[in-house]
Parts: sequence; structure tokens; C-alpha cells
Amino acid sequence: MSGSPLTVPKGYRVGVWTVERPLGSGAFAGVYAARRAAAGPAELPARAALKFLPTGTRTPRQLRHLRELAEREVELLRRLRSPRLIRLYETLTVDDPAHPELDGATVLVLEEAERPLQSLLSGATPPAAGPALLVQVCEGLRQLHSAGWVHGDLKPGNVLLMKDGSVRLGDFSTASELEGTHAYAPGFATPDYTSPELLWSEVGERGVRIRPTSDIWAFGVLAHLVLTGSSPLPGGTPNARRDAAVRYARGEEELRLSPELPESWREIVTDCLSRTHAERAAHDAASLLRRVEAAAAGRMPRRRRRGGRLVPLLAAGVAAVTAAALGLHTLLDRPGGEKEAVGFERCASGYVCFFSEADGKGEMCDWENDDPEWFDGDASCGWARKSSPRSVFNNGADDPKGFDHVAYFAESGLKDRLGCVLQGERRELPVDSTPIASHIWATTC
Repeated sequence: MSGSPLTVPKGYRVGVWTVERPLGSGAFAGVYAARRAAAGPAELPARAALKFLPTGTRTPRQLRHLRELAEREVELLRRLRSPRLIRLYETLTVDDPAHPELDGATVLVLEEAERPLQSLLSGATPPAAGPALLVQVCEGLRQLHSAGWVHGDLKPGNVLLMKDGSVRLGDFSTASELEGTHAYAPGFATPDYTSPELLWSEVGERGVRIRPTSDIWAFGVLAHLVLTGSSPLPGGTPNARRDAAVRYARGEEELRLSPELPESWREIVTDCLSRTHAERAAHDAASLLRRVEAAAAGRMPRRRRRGGRLVPLLAAGVAAVTAAALGLHTLLDRPGGEKEAVGFERCASGYVCFFSEADGKGEMCDWENDDPEWFDGDASCGWARKSSPRSVFNNGADDPKGFDHVAYFAESGLKDRLGCVLQGERRELPVDSTPIASHIWATTC
């Protein structure tokens, strides 16, 4: 499909908005800064960004595609009101037969951003605020994925910086709502940020089948670029980097990350850039966000096993492990000479573990990461919904930044602090204690 964005003259009026200057353009849409007329509705902001999509021109086939792009974006922004997604105020249709190139165009009236992230990446050194910005990008991905949508074109030009320094994700014309495990996106995206499996994927009648792991790949490329100033894939052109991604996905080349990539981010980027969808599926946006937050805070991210580990009562059969694997001191002999951990000793080094019974008995939930939501996250602790844990063991390893202790809270979102467990401490919790719903690693108790 060919096309070009509309050119809108300065001073052009649409609805209560007057165009001031261009902000940017893509393959099909042009975005312009605009001011609201003084007589306009007070509930609308004084300023906005107008995105013009030429849905009233072009050939019938082009019209169908452009209308689909506009409908995707409008549908998502009307349904999702998330703080990390650009806000949609209203949609308009240009009625101007005197300007046939504009007549019939769809106009999205959006929250005005200061500039795209791309503008920070042209300097000689990576932006100092890069880690903090990546946290907010990842928050946006989590909000999208939690609502059942895939962005489909995450890149620096679609990450928008606001005047207050916060971040919004924008341009949802290729966003798709999941139908089970897949969504269907238009058959085009930016090659540098497209996951390898999509580079050779066929475009069906409904578009390309896409999954959230494609956004995870794009985030890995974006993070590497923000933190090092370079692409994680070799090549002087997008086509060369696309070919390198295909060779890497086929196992013909290894990933070559920049030596400038901070150590705390290296494992995160590597996981995001796993060769296959199946490997990337172990790192969804929720678990990725926790690791990104830790890395941005200067901590070595505590890598979390997908789904956590819920260990049942010993009588029901605790998984057999060796002392060397977990660094255990108290082990139970089993037939055949095997050893089995009991009580507090089931808690692996580097984890904090909460138990349903005293003395580390009963069921166990354990985490390497912070978890602001025990019950709806990717490592949910189901039994703790019904009764508060009765004992806890902080078996955390030494952290370079001193995040060795664990504070726990009564509500998700880290509200109403109930207590704190020192590194290495085993503690009994009161029978009638307030239910625990979240925890973080802390430097002090």
C-alpha cells in the first residue's frame, strides 16, 4: 500500500482547533500542534495535537486500509484510559470540498506531547534519564497487555515525552486486540523493531498474526538503543539489521550486545531478544516491569520465575532437591538416598518465602522480585487470599545496593506497611495478623 501524510497549512481550522505547526509525520498520518478557540468547550484543553488521516481520499482499497488504521486507534484510546497511553479528546471529520486533499479526513484530537523519545537519541551519549524513561515505557506496555492489546509498532518515535517529563505511548494505528493468544495487525511495521518471526510471516486476509511477545522484542531493541546509543543487531541500514535478526533467530549468529550496556540491564535485554516467541513468552510485561524497575534503581534485577513456585504440604510431595542446589542445612532422608528439604529450608537462596503454617510448614510462595500485587500478578499466591501467612524466611542474597531486607504490606500497591524481615531472618507471624498482599525489597527495616 502506498500513501503519504496530508499537508495541512498553518491557520487551518477544524472544529474548534486552529493548526499552528507540524509536529511529525509517518507513512500515512501527519500530526500538528493546535490551539483551541477561546469559545471552545471548557472541558477541552487549550492545546492539543491533531492527527490527520486521509480517510476521504486515495483509492477504494487504500481508503479501506486507512479507515481500519483510524478505527483501531480510536477504539483503543476510547476504551483504555491508562496513564501511560496518550489521551484522545475527540475525533473529527473534515468537511471541506474546497480542499479535496483534506475533505473527508479523519482527525484525532490527542494530548499534546513535548517531543518524541527519538529526539533524545541523536546526541553523542545516551540520555541520563534513559533508565527512568524505560520504566515508564514498560508501564505502558503492561497497561496495554493487561487490557488485552498489542502495540505492534513500539519504537522511539512512538514514545512521547510530556512537558512534565513523563512518558506516554502513542500511535496505535497498528495496535490489535487479542483474540485468545493472538491478535491480527496490518502487514507493516518498522523492521528494526519487528520480532524475527514476523519478518517472514505471511499476511493473511486479516493481517499478520501477532502476540504480546512481539512488543517484548521491540522493548529489548528500544532499551539497548536508549542505554547504549546503538542497535543490538549489526548493520548500517534497516535492511541489513533485518537480515541480521533473521540469521540470529535461525541460530546462525549469536546476539552481540554493546559493551556499553550496563550489567544490570544485560540479562533483561537478552531475555527480551530471545530468538523465539516461546522463549520470550516467559517474560511478560508485568514481570519485565519489576526487573526494569530494579535495574533503573541501580539494583541487579532479581530474576523471577514465571508463575512463582507454590510448594504444597510435605505430605503431598515436595519436589526433591539436593543440598548443593539450594544451599540447605536441614534435609529429610528419603528412600534411595535422596534428600528433601523441609520447613524453612525449602526457601532457595536469593528468595523471600512466605508459608501458610508456622515453622516454614504448609504451602509456600516465594519471590526473587518485588511484588506489589500477590493475587493478580504472574506469580500469584492463591492460598494467601484466604488466610494470612503464618511464617516467613528472608533468604535473600547480598545485593550490591543493599536491598537485602523485605517490607510487606496489607494492600496491593504497597500500602499499609505491616512489617519488615531482616536478611536471613526467620519469623513467626501472628495467627490473627492482617492479611499480607504485597512486598518489596528494602535497604532498611
